Amino acid sequence: MNTQIQYATAKQAGSKFKIAAGVAAVAIVLGAIAADTKVVKIGSEHDVREQGFQPETYGAAEFPKVQADVEKRAVDAVTLANAVLADKKAAGTKYGVATTTGPVLPVSLTGTFGERKANLNEFKVDGLPDGVTIRVQTGPAINGTDLRDATGKIEFGQFTNQIEYQDAGSAINNEMKKATLGSLDPEKLTGKTATVIGVFKLINPKNWLVTPVKVDVK
Repeated sequence: MNTQIQYATAKQAGSKFKIAAGVAAVAIVLGAIAADTKVVKIGSEHDVREQGFQPETYGAAEFPKVQADVEKRAVDAVTLANAVLADKKAAGTKYGVATTTGPVLPVSLTGTFGERKANLNEFKVDGLPDGVTIRVQTGPAINGTDLRDATGKIEFGQFTNQIEYQDAGSAINNEMKKATLGSLDPEKLTGKTATVIGVFKLINPKNWLVTPVKVDVK
């Protein structure tokens, strides 16, 4: 009987020792994990989770590049108008960047803002060939992807899908609104002289819809 009691006591002691050893081992592992763990605030520079395409960040980074490129290549409006009327295809090839729906051309306009309709203002330039109408997007809504396509350096293959590609265009437009049109009141532009640098898609040689990258109101 005493032997059985001693055996049971020894067995219980062994079980307690194993449990204690197990708990100690777990504590050591958890301690090691804690020592090697860094707390990262969501959204901080150390947050390396996949965040996907960030339009606002993209627009802020890319618009200055687009603006600089367009300013560098901009062609005087009268020179460009005569060229596109003489030979639309040749002018598009010489001055523009090809897209699937027509070349995007950079242009420099010096003239006067005219009548405003919706998000556009007519723009009158002295010396233009008869019949050429120019309108400038003055917001608040800015439509199209002409700024995205203006340099030829932003391509579909750089994005995950068509939605991101469209969002890239909208993001650049939005950044342009802040940087270029943010200080202007579009309702008060009519009659004011200005120099506008921008781009338009060459579809109708006599009808230009210019998206600006720079507006200097006199």
